Amino acid sequence: MTINTPTGFFVTGTDTEVGKTLLSGALILKLREAGSRAIGFKPVVAGTYIDSNGQKLNEDLETLRIASGLNSQEPSLCPYVLDEAAAPHLVAKKNDVYLDSSIILGDLHSLSQQFEVVVVEGAGGFLVPLSEQEDLGDLAQAMDLPVILVVGMRLGCINHALLTCEAIVSRQLTIAGWVANTLSEEMPLLEENIQTLKDRIFAPFLGVIPTLPKQLQKPENAPYSIEALRFAAEHIKLPE
Repeated sequence: MTINTPTGFFVTGTDTEVGKTLLSGALILKLREAGSRAIGFKPVVAGTYIDSNGQKLNEDLETLRIASGLNSQEPSLCPYVLDEAAAPHLVAKKNDVYLDSSIILGDLHSLSQQFEVVVVEGAGGFLVPLSEQEDLGDLAQAMDLPVILVVGMRLGCINHALLTCEAIVSRQLTIAGWVANTLSEEMPLLEENIQTLKDRIFAPFLGVIPTLPKQLQKPENAPYSIEALRFAAEHIKLPE
């Protein structure tokens, strides 16, 4: 299960809802600002909503479209869009859908022929199952892209981050860097937690995304605004 490696990154996180989409969008913006033709991609999404025009959308995919400068039609950024917001492999099984890694890899390869850099945003954490046989770690290994880890800064994040790093390295993948995403201004000992991670993660530190100002926070059932992505992009640097 391998393809010719496209130029790009695989963005994973310490958990779900830790800022993978925000970081992926910000990364795409920075790549485009640096002159690269960059686009986002997700292997699978779970959870849709109906917008004011009656169109069924997924907020992560719409964020990637905004960052990539695309409309809501073409090209396809995800081969598997599931309606229910739950673990993708469970929703897929419930709806008799098989999440076929070869289709995912084929779609990624197609995008890599059209764009210089593909930013692949994972679903949930690094070892979220795709099927009874495969998980996202297997998929990342097949893609053979450098990995960027988003650490959601909250209680327990040190353990989650270090375990995720071990899982990534065990797949013989390169950690291109990691980002601390500040989920709440109220996290105790935030700077000390970040320093602990700096001391223990042997990969480049790409920055801290502060808590988004209230006016930039994402509404429910909506993508991040371009302003929110720009705010995040200002606080990270591109992997070397």
